[in-house]
Amino acid sequence: MSKSAAGFFILALLSGILHLSLVQDTFVTLPLIASGVFSSLFVLALIAGRRIKFDPVLR
Repeated sequence: MSKSAAGFFILALLSGILHLSLVQDTFVTLPLIASGVFSSLFVLALIAGRRIKFDPVLR
């Protein structure tokens, strides 16, 4: 997992936890929207990390 993917994962978890701790009802709040955005960026970062191959042997 790349550093950006790990960062987006942590941000998605923190914003989801913030939403669950602040709101008792199931309203759409800013932390919930941010959690969705960070989760989608996490998935995109994972896909981009798989497509870019690192070749340690420089020819």
